[in-house]
Amino acid sequence: MKKIILAGGCFWGVEAYFKQIKGVLDTSCGYANGNKENPTYREVCDGVATHAEAVEILYDENETNLDKIFEHFFRIIDPTTLNRQGHDVGVQYRSGIYYLDEETKEKAIEYINKEQAKYDKKIVVSVEPLTNYYLAEAYHQDYLDKNPTGYCHVDLSLAKEDEKKWREKIIFHGTLTLWA
Repeated sequence: MKKIILAGGCFWGVEAYFKQIKGVLDTSCGYANGNKENPTYREVCDGVATHAEAVEILYDENETNLDKIFEHFFRIIDPTTLNRQGHDVGVQYRSGIYYLDEETKEKAIEYINKEQAKYDKKIVVSVEPLTNYYLAEAYHQDYLDKNPTGYCHVDLSLAKEDEKKWREKIIFHGTLTLWA
């Protein structure tokens, strides 16, 4: 089992999206890389705490890998906007990859460098060591499961793109033996 922390705007949508991904075992919403211990949502929103709204993702590296995680992450964010995703604006909505080991750092930088060719603007997703992560309040955990009509800048249907492509490939090649 491996762990990575991603910040991509409001954590509700990022968490709901990644919960759908094959190989993701668990997720939690929290506050990462800020200036104080145990911040509250109000402190983060008011700028007293400088944390990013982030999602801790635990995944099985036998079922998915960092490239796949990063592919999904870039599918749901605009990596060229600073401190903003969708209608959410502020330092807590910055995009970041917070790593726990050098291998993850290297893979993140490599992925971003490759991805940059697809954009006219500079990618501003930060790649930083995780300095702290505090679990968000209980009502933030699995928020969109509990509040399905809640605001979310993330198109949750994009999580099923890989499954859709796989099924199209099977139909195109005319064999169901590939589907396991």
